[in-house]
Amino acid sequence: MVLIDGTLIRTKRRTGKADRRNYSGKHRSHGLHFLALTDENGRLIWISAARPGRTHDNTAARHDHILAHLRAAGLGALADLGFRGLDNNIHDPVIVTGYTASRTHKLTPGQKEANRVLAVGRAPVEHSFAHLKNWRTLTKLRTDPARATQLLRALLVLMNLEVNR
Repeated sequence: MVLIDGTLIRTKRRTGKADRRNYSGKHRSHGLHFLALTDENGRLIWISAARPGRTHDNTAARHDHILAHLRAAGLGALADLGFRGLDNNIHDPVIVTGYTASRTHKLTPGQKEANRVLAVGRAPVEHSFAHLKNWRTLTKLRTDPARATQLLRALLVLMNLEVNR
């Protein structure tokens, strides 16, 4: 079982029209979007390539073929509601997301409890993102996405070395 989530690494705004796609309307700031896989303990296993900040979790997962890779490896993943609709296989789901309520459909007590259990299971991925964002070099990032990807993957190695001490 792995945990999957996406996050926005905030960056300094670069001038020009080319940086407009890095603006995330949800977070109201510029940044780069990354997907990450962690184990149950919160250790980062994999980080995706940098994408523009406006990229949705589902879109990034489709571009990286996450579902096919998880099926091939025989793994399941816990995910947040940003990944709803990615795995439509009802009989053998690979990615498990929570339930969502609407104006006309309220959640049952069982669905609310399932969402609580899922949130507890997903806590380590949120903690690993918090540790990743503590690196001060990310606060001054003004580079292109290819270099940002290399930097994040180097930080992934450093974090794993720090954890294994």
